[in-house]
Amino acid sequence: MRVLLVDAFPMVRAAITGLLEQEFKGARVQGVDNADAAWAALAEQRPDAVLLDLRVQGGLELLQRIDRERLPAPVLVISGGDDVAEALRIVGLGAMGYVPERSDMATLAHALRLVLAGGVYVPPLKPSASGEPAAVLTVPDWNTLPLTPRQKDVLRLLTQGMPNKLIARELGVSVETVKDHVAAILKAMGVSSRTQAVVAATRKP
Repeated sequence: MRVLLVDAFPMVRAAITGLLEQEFKGARVQGVDNADAAWAALAEQRPDAVLLDLRVQGGLELLQRIDRERLPAPVLVISGGDDVAEALRIVGLGAMGYVPERSDMATLAHALRLVLAGGVYVPPLKPSASGEPAAVLTVPDWNTLPLTPRQKDVLRLLTQGMPNKLIARELGVSVETVKDHVAAILKAMGVSSRTQAVVAATRKP
C-alpha cells in the first residue's frame, strides 16, 4: 500500500508514518510538506490514498485539483474544524473522509481503512457555528423515513461508512441490490450522495 502524506510538520509526518507502517503491513509512506511537492509526487506515481492536512499551503487547492483531474486515489482530509458545515464543504470538494485534528491515531487508522475499502469516514460533528445547518443536512427523523426494513439495514451500514461491497456481504445480497437500496435511501433523505448521507447521519440525535 502506498500513501502520500501531506503535512507541514516533520514530527507529525514522522508520527503518522510510524502509525501507518505499524497498522498496515507493507505500507510505504511518502511525506511531503506542501501542495506543489504533493502534486509532483502524484505525477510520478499513483498512491493508493492521499492523507492531506488542509493547513498546508495550497492544501484546499490540491484537494480540488485531485478531484478535478479525477485521480483515482481517495483523499482523507485532516482539518482543524469539527463542525457540520466545514465537513460538508470538504466532502463536497471531493474528500472521501474527514478527520478532525483532535482525533486519536486509532481513529485515523480506522478512517483510512474505510476510505481504502471504498467507504466514507465522517465522525460525529458539531452543529455549524452559525447555528444554521446546510439545507442538504435537514433530514427527517430516521424512524419517519419511508424505507423498508432492509433499506433501514442498508442505511445503518451506510452511515458507518461501509462501501457497497461490504454492505452486500454483511446482508447476504448482491451489490446491485445494495445500489438500488442506496438510491432509495438518498432520495428519502433528500441528499445527492452517500458522502452527504454520512455527514447528515452525524446529526442524528
